[in-house]
Amino acid sequence: MAQSITGNLYDKASQHFMSGGFPDQLPIDQAYVHIGMYLGWIVSNNLYSDFFEEECDTQIFRFKNKQISPAMLSEIWGGALGSNLFTQEGNMFTYYYYGGGLFKRDYEKLLATQLPSIYHVKDSWENFELISVKISEQYNRWCKELGI
Repeated sequence: MAQSITGNLYDKASQHFMSGGFPDQLPIDQAYVHIGMYLGWIVSNNLYSDFFEEECDTQIFRFKNKQISPAMLSEIWGGALGSNLFTQEGNMFTYYYYGGGLFKRDYEKLLATQLPSIYHVKDSWENFELISVKISEQYNRWCKELGI
């Protein structure tokens, strides 16, 4: 998929499997799971940019209809989370929540406590629903604090 990540880059799957901290026994696809869970929440809540919609409209449709998983959505997009993928509000929240490390904390606490690492979390709709509830709680709290 052609893509152009400009602006702030919050995360990229290749940074995980190239950094040396990624477990050797896992398939590289597992590096896309946490990114896909967040990107999937963005898509589910229509906080994605016109740019992302133009570039990825088929994948957005397929994700919303559960034809592709969160990790597949992320992998199709190259595993990158850049600021140009989000609406202004989506980007402000992502800067606060994902960029500030709160997503990672919530993800680990909710999905990876009993696992060897965050990379062991299964790419499943059940896990997506669990983390989506938590992200939505954080988003609603954030909106309330800002008066949005």
